[in-house]
This record gives sequence, structure tokens and C-alpha cells, in this order.
Amino acid sequence: MGKPTGFLEIERKTIGEQAPTERVKHWGEFKIHPEEEQLRNQGARCMDCGTPFCHTGHLVSGMASGCPINNLIPEFNDLVYKGRWKEALDRLHKTNNFPEFTGRVCPAPCEGSCVLGVIEPPVTIKNIECSIIDRGWDEGWVTPQPPKARTGYKVAVVGSGPSGLACADQLNQAGHEVTVYERADRIGGLLMYGIPNMKLAKKEVVQRRVDVLAEEGITFVTSCEIGKDITADQLKKDFDAVVFCTGATKPRDLPVPGRELKGVHFAMEFLTANTKHLLDSEFDGSLPELNAKGKDVVVIGGGDTGTDCVGTSLRQGAKSVTQLEILPRPPAAREANNPWPEWPKIYRMDYGQEEAAALQGDDPRQYLVMTERFIDDGNGNLAGLDIVEIEWGKDDQGRFIPKKKEDTRRTLKAELVTLAMGFLGPEQVAIEQLGLATDPRSNIQADHGKYTTSVEGVFAAGDCRRGQSLVVWAINEGRGAAREVDRYLTGVTQLP
Repeated sequence: MGKPTGFLEIERKTIGEQAPTERVKHWGEFKIHPEEEQLRNQGARCMDCGTPFCHTGHLVSGMASGCPINNLIPEFNDLVYKGRWKEALDRLHKTNNFPEFTGRVCPAPCEGSCVLGVIEPPVTIKNIECSIIDRGWDEGWVTPQPPKARTGYKVAVVGSGPSGLACADQLNQAGHEVTVYERADRIGGLLMYGIPNMKLAKKEVVQRRVDVLAEEGITFVTSCEIGKDITADQLKKDFDAVVFCTGATKPRDLPVPGRELKGVHFAMEFLTANTKHLLDSEFDGSLPELNAKGKDVVVIGGGDTGTDCVGTSLRQGAKSVTQLEILPRPPAAREANNPWPEWPKIYRMDYGQEEAAALQGDDPRQYLVMTERFIDDGNGNLAGLDIVEIEWGKDDQGRFIPKKKEDTRRTLKAELVTLAMGFLGPEQVAIEQLGLATDPRSNIQADHGKYTTSVEGVFAAGDCRRGQSLVVWAINEGRGAAREVDRYLTGVTQLP
């Protein structure tokens, strides 16, 4: 603990951002790197608690409390305060394969359970984490570290999202020959095509790490879908172990009248088309065929994916953007039934809502509404949608259900709707080919901590096992699965 009184003397200060009206003009990251003095001061606010809940990484009320990968947060805070940046990076890499990803896109459950947060704004843990790894890249401290020896075992990892990359990295460091299969044309899964470029730069951040992994010996195969281009049975025959890290990519649909109209799209279809076009066109200013330019846009869903649709639509030149949320607006501060160290369920404006408010005058979200039908313009195109306000009540069995308020129906104009209502589980083709057991939610059945499926030598990790979750949980699962695969192949493991 470098400065015992730091939390008493220094106020929380987050890193800066470009103004919303300026950043919507481009697709680059908009965070402004702070001066070193600011970061060291923020590190000094860490209390070095007797029990640092920030890195406990457990579930409280079904949500992450603390860091799911158990980052050594008080240690790297202290090292940053003392200016020992390379040691801070070493601490960070002990638990986190890709801090440049989590430092940008993780919602920071660590800060939600920071002990200082009981009485004051919490330590800026996420900002400090991102600054450590970014300095590591700038200083040339992040270099390929191939394993010194190979075991001769071959492992296939299906999916190149955060769980797949973490699993592959760990297994490669253990000396196994790892091949990662990705059905898209670029490596990264959710990191590449599910998160917009302004939140996570593709060339400068994602591809940079993938290049290092390749130099360390991992083989990447793109445009290859397991279950179609290569059968799952054949994959199992060719490798000593197989790890499914395919994510939960089956989107939740909205089966209301008019769903078939042109202009109603799943959020990931919209976001993927945009990022792929940006990369293929090398950011030449053109737009993909599926775009929001000049259109009234409605985003259905209030989570991170919905926010990304808002930000993307604004950058494409949408005429207006409205975001619909079936849940009530969260309170301004923690309520009694949401105590520390639970994740604080409070009202926030993410980057997309900030940008919409700057351009349109207000938060684009409308709460406690649901869509009843999409409206046809007479030619099979979307012209709008009918919505109704709801209130939550309990049915005869005590389950919460939405109840329509009949006198609140209204119509919204829209030429583009994106459905961002979450995901229902992994796609089933390869799962069915191998006969893998699934749980009631269609996820691959495999116990946390073991990751073994119902088929010998086949493992599962990440969203395809636990359901839709955070990038940081995916990294946790990828690392855990790698440890168990290593144990399965060699009888012992030294992987963390």
C-alpha cells in the first residue's frame, strides 16, 4: 500500500473521452489516454483492504461480484502508484491473457465491489488496467513467448472468441499443438464482429494480439465451420482433445405480426455487416448495404448490444434513434435490496445513449414498453411499429410477467429495427453430430471447474456452456478448460 491516506485525499477521476458530437463522426476509439500522474494518483486511492472484494470473482444474486478472473488488483494499483509499470503488467498477465480487451469492454464488476465504493466512488480499476497493458504494448514489453518444448498432443479449439483464444493461449503455453477453427473470415469471434470498432479497435487491438498468438505457435483456420465444412466426428478423430468455445450465438427473436418485413434485423446481423464492411473497405467512408443512413431507427433491447446498435446507427447517419426496454428504469442509487458488494443496478448512460442525447436532446431509451406488431408500408417494407406500455405483475404461479396497459398504445415511425434481446444458446449442428448432452437451455452440459462434456475427450467453455455472459467470464472459462484439458492429456497440470 503505497499511500495509506490516498483514498482520503484524492477524488475519483476517470479517463477522458472525446465529446459525443465529435466522436460520432468517426469509427475510432474515443477514450483519451490520461497523463501518468493522474493514473498514479488513482492507483493511490486503493485501500489495500484486508479482504479485497474487487478480485474475489464470485456470483452474488446471480451477477458477478469482483473480477471473475481474480486479477491481482490491489497489487497492480500499488505498482502503478509507485511507477513500476512493467511489474504491474507482469501481475496483470498472471491472471488475464487479454487485458487490452477487458480493459475496454468489461463492465468492471471489480469496481462494483470495491470496498472504497461503500462510502466513496470506487477506484478506477478498469482505467488503470487498460493503461497498464497499453503502456506494455507501447514500450515493447508484450512480445511472443513460444513454449520451450512441445508435448506432441494436438488440441482443436472451436471458436475464436475470448474463451477460445484464452483456452488456446493456455494450452499452447503448456506445449500442446493448438488449432483454432473460426467460421468467420477473421479471428476474434465476438471481439471481432460483435463489438463495434469504436469500443474495441480491430486492427490495432484485436488483430495485434492474434498476431502474437500466431507467432507463439497457434494455428488459426478461418472460414471453416465445424459441423459443415468439417464434421465434428472428423475433428474428434484428428485431435487428442476438442474444446467447444462457440459462444451463444442463437439470437432471441420477436415473433409478432410483421416480423418478416424488410427492415427488421437481428442486432448481430447489423453490427457484423458494419464492422466487416469497415475492415474490407479499409474505412473509406462508404456504408454497408444494411445501414441506418437517413432512417428512423428503433433498437429493441436495452443491454450492451442494444447500446452498440445505437452508437453504430448514429455514426451511419440515422435520422433518429429510439431504444425500447421492457424493464423499468433503474434507480439513481443502490436500493436496499441491492447492497454492496452486489453489482449496482443503477441508472447509467453508456456511450451510445450519451451520443444520442447529445444529438437528439435526450436519452433515447423508453422503458416498460413492448412491441405488438411491425407495420407494412404496403410494399413489404417496414414503416413503423405499434408499441404498448406494460407493468410487471405476478401470475397465478407467482412468476413475474408483463401486463399490457391497454390505453397506452402508440405507433413509432421506423425504417430499420434491430433486435437486441439477448441470445438463447449455441447453434446445435456440431453438438448434435457428436451427440453432446445439453442442459434445459440448450447449452452444452459440462460442469464448471471440469468442463468435460458427455463425450470423452470433448470439453466446453464460455457462453456455449454457461449461457450469454461477459467477456471476462469467457476468459475465466477458457483458462479453466485449458487446465482440465492439460490434465486430461498428461495426467497433471501446472496451468493456473
